[in-house]
Amino acid sequence: MAVSYQHLKQRPFAPVRQRYTERDTMLYALSLGLGNDPLDPAALPFVFEGAAGGLRTLPSQAVVLGYPGFWAREADTGIDWVKLLHGEQRMRLHRPLPASADIVGHNRITHLTDKGAGKGAIMVTERRLETAEGELLATVQQVSFLRGDGGYSELDGGQPSDAPLPALRPTPEDQAPHFTDTQAIRPEAALLYRLMGDFNPLHADPAVAKAAGFDAPFCMAWPATAWWRMRWCASVRSTIRPACARSTSASPRQCSRAIPW
Repeated sequence: MAVSYQHLKQRPFAPVRQRYTERDTMLYALSLGLGNDPLDPAALPFVFEGAAGGLRTLPSQAVVLGYPGFWAREADTGIDWVKLLHGEQRMRLHRPLPASADIVGHNRITHLTDKGAGKGAIMVTERRLETAEGELLATVQQVSFLRGDGGYSELDGGQPSDAPLPALRPTPEDQAPHFTDTQAIRPEAALLYRLMGDFNPLHADPAVAKAAGFDAPFCMAWPATAWWRMRWCASVRSTIRPACARSTSASPRQCSRAIPW
């Protein structure tokens, strides 16, 4: 079954109602590697409810809240899900995430762009994350690379292809980074992170990884979330701490696999 533009663009998603607790917030932080150094004072407020000032929530946790699951695997989508990769993540925070809350995720497919036969297609899924009372917490856009679905617009007598999202601002090549932060990735990182709700078997099943053309499971969404971890946690240890509080958006792009061994 091939991808159908109209079917995907009109695909209904039921609201995802979720209650997350302080335990979930701490588990999310641990899945990103906070706590690898148990003596790191910058990590403690994200992994210990007894920290001074109370438990804090990493802004990137919005990526996994209100998530509709790995729906691309369902047969009616027509997506070659084995070859799907998480390519980019865009997120804007409208207010800080609480350490625990009842939230609702409203999901929809906003863009489907054909890059041509053999070149894949790009799918953008948007999620509005709200409190149970309807207050907007975050807007998340997930950009997925459908490596096995290029050329769909030439099938069935021709199908539409959306214009892509506006290009991200390129990384300056004539200046050094404001700061750098090196973090070790634990061997079980992909298995732990998937417990946040990203149940793509590419993170866990060696057979699926080989069928997709890779030698082993790996972390796909890691770069998108690790960027936020670095930005909000490393900045606590740096001289640009004031910028941490002002940051409300980010658009990280995956440039390589994260293989934690």
